[in-house]
Amino acid sequence: MAASTSTGSFRVLAAGAGAESPGSGDVPEGGQPAPPGDLRSVLVTSVLSLEPLDLDLFRGRHYWVPVTRRLFGGQIVGQALVAAAKAVSEDVHAHSLHCYFVRAGDPTVPVLYQVERTRTGKSFSVRSVKAIQHGKPILICQASFQQSQESPIQHQFTMPTVLPPEELRTQEELIQKYLQDPNLVEKYRLGLNKILAQEVPVEIKPVNPSEILCQLPQEPKQLFWVRARGYIGECDMKLHCCVAAYISDYAFLGTALLPHRQHPVKFMVSLDHSMWFHAPFRADHWMLYECESPWAGGCRGLVHGRLWRRDGVLAVTCAQEGVIRVEQSPAESKL
Repeated sequence: MAASTSTGSFRVLAAGAGAESPGSGDVPEGGQPAPPGDLRSVLVTSVLSLEPLDLDLFRGRHYWVPVTRRLFGGQIVGQALVAAAKAVSEDVHAHSLHCYFVRAGDPTVPVLYQVERTRTGKSFSVRSVKAIQHGKPILICQASFQQSQESPIQHQFTMPTVLPPEELRTQEELIQKYLQDPNLVEKYRLGLNKILAQEVPVEIKPVNPSEILCQLPQEPKQLFWVRARGYIGECDMKLHCCVAAYISDYAFLGTALLPHRQHPVKFMVSLDHSMWFHAPFRADHWMLYECESPWAGGCRGLVHGRLWRRDGVLAVTCAQEGVIRVEQSPAESKL
């Protein structure tokens, strides 16, 4: 099980009360310009950079660890996809992955990624990856890759109409604004300062910032613009898919908590994570992350997500289920 992080509601992180939360010269609109010197995204230079140990065996290290001191699930998924991508040819692209988190990740030791070349076909190739710590798997991942193929069968949903990222504040700017409120509850102030102190390699701009510190239950949906910090540039699309895998787990599971803000969270971890890659994209360009939770029950919550390019193209679809345990009010006496 991997730690899940919820920025859809700062309340979960801010409370801090035991919640297991978490190339080219011309740059298109919303992208990051090529910086002077070596300012490439840390997601490329560090987080998703694996050390080869043997054929199909790699070692990954950690960059950012949530306050829960569990490994961030998006990091494990992203590194697993990197390992799988190193075991396929350059002329295929990732089209889907399906992962199960089976044990909590230990942030004090590296993760070993063992790849099995399950099948290499003419159109599709499958790679199985085990992420291992202390001799036991912490994640099991199946990743599938496809040769590019044209088809007349095409359709997609319509991208929501929202304010562009240039007209919205970043998560850090919003936190600074809330910290200026003299009436802010002290436990939230401490929690928000903890968030500011973390070096998260993802930029986020909530579309509806007024809902972030709201204590009232709301619909289990949220929208925010997201991109990797730093510059990645034009490169193998598989690398952008790996970065998107990292980004997709950030703030995702917290969507299921939005209708239940009256219940303090005791424990929240992701159980599984699936992704489908539909169209080319740049993970260092702003993309709209549309998240919704169609169901919660039995101490579990299900979330769906869609990553949209700014031009309205649906680039990635995600799904995740996680364990969510909250503090329950004592049963009323029948006497």
